[in-house]
Amino acid sequence: MPAAPMAAACPRNLRRGACGGRGSREEGFMRGSPRGGGWRWLDAIDYMKQCKSRAAAASLGFPGVYSYNLGLQSQASRPGRAACLQSISSMALDDLERPAPVAAGPKSRSGAKHVAQLAGVSTATVSRALNTPDQVDPATLRRVLDAAAKLRYVPHGAARSLRSHRSKMVGAIVPSFDYALYARTTSALQQRLDERGYSLVLAEHHYDLGAELRVAGQLIEHGVDAFVLVGLDHEHGLFSLLEDYGRPYVLTWGVDPLQRHPSIGFDNRAATCEVARHLIGLGHRRIGLLSAPLPGNDRARARGEGLRAALAEHGLALAEQHVAYAPISLASAEAGMEQLLAAVPRPTAVVATNDVFAVGAMLACRKAGVRIPEDISITGVDNTDLGATQTPGLTSVATPVTQIGRAAADQLVARLEGQPSEAFQSYPISIVHRGSTAPPSS
Repeated sequence: MPAAPMAAACPRNLRRGACGGRGSREEGFMRGSPRGGGWRWLDAIDYMKQCKSRAAAASLGFPGVYSYNLGLQSQASRPGRAACLQSISSMALDDLERPAPVAAGPKSRSGAKHVAQLAGVSTATVSRALNTPDQVDPATLRRVLDAAAKLRYVPHGAARSLRSHRSKMVGAIVPSFDYALYARTTSALQQRLDERGYSLVLAEHHYDLGAELRVAGQLIEHGVDAFVLVGLDHEHGLFSLLEDYGRPYVLTWGVDPLQRHPSIGFDNRAATCEVARHLIGLGHRRIGLLSAPLPGNDRARARGEGLRAALAEHGLALAEQHVAYAPISLASAEAGMEQLLAAVPRPTAVVATNDVFAVGAMLACRKAGVRIPEDISITGVDNTDLGATQTPGLTSVATPVTQIGRAAADQLVARLEGQPSEAFQSYPISIVHRGSTAPPSS
């Protein structure tokens, strides 16, 4: 910034800090060092505002906010001060009264003490209100929350984590974000965690259990307190990792039959076993299976086992040509169903291990001119809106996907807070009968 015109009496002395002392402190201010903060500039303004004569004040001028610092506060009695003030060229007093420009930077952040002052409580009460609101009376809690909202106060997560050894973050690692049912479970999980003052961190492993282990390690590094995992298949190293770091976890979408690991879900094997019995009861003997690939997916494996068990009960078997595996998508399911329709002899019914597969199968049948249920019956699992809105509606198995999410949140929060919890919870399932199943035509 160009220097303001200076009177001859004093510019050299100013540069040497004569008006405010010659020490390195003043010279540092004059060079614009961060040590010469704007508070000295404001002290100069306050001094000039007190001048009785505007003429005596109107000649203050500075080439830059931090370039010349008069040190008026600390050097108020210096006899040379008045001469220096008068020798600096003019700048309007109105200009002096404008706030000094400062470098852009983060705004000062409100703290717990500011919330406490505004709410008229102690900082300890603010801490209790924000961390354990059930321990604060409603009127006080409301004052604290109103004050925090007014000040836009957000507790410092890292600092709180250091004090409490908890981040109040729960990690959910799911196989895929593409499958809508996992989204419904995690949505219910997030809502319940939020009610309890916890946050949810989401990750996926794409049915790669090695990737799941790596992701869990990364989340632990970022301070995640507990974990929600999908299914019963996991690498042994994952459980060792979580136990070594003292991280509670719960398995979902299945219940550990050996009760080695806390788990919440339903019997995946029973789901397809029941629907297969329904088809066998209608008279079907050639039943096909449309399933997700088995590696890293115990749910798919259990559902295939359920169909085979129901067939075995009646002296039947699942023919190899009546089985198709495909990734979970409508297009992949449609292609898998085309494979089953090409089998000789063709199955008279197909059990799909979820509704996405079932609807993909229905699309393939429509394209091939195969009538549902007159020529072939189709069933699904999970009872989604996607299946219910088909024509005909899809017969499916209702599964407790939202209840699982809420129960997982309740269990983990209870364990984190030292409260009793139920480690193993199995929810019932039921068949929802619609128009996609009927006795075989011949």
